[in-house]
Amino acid sequence: MLMAHPLVLRNLIEQYETLHILHAENGSPEARQRLEDVTYTLCVSTGTRDIDAALATARRQLGRADVASAFALAG
Repeated sequence: MLMAHPLVLRNLIEQYETLHILHAENGSPEARQRLEDVTYTLCVSTGTRDIDAALATARRQLGRADVASAFALAG
């Protein structure tokens, strides 16, 4: 399975969290559409079908990437 680059996943998670807050606060159509777009991209990037699974998978992949990176540096 292809995996998104860790920087892409971090960026998507940050965008999702920010937009989720904005949508909850003002619910503008623009914020809602952007939230839907980021949600879709996170799901596609992680091979999942809902945002909870996408976030969990992305965070798990980031955890693995952090461990691999630390191991490579200490190597």
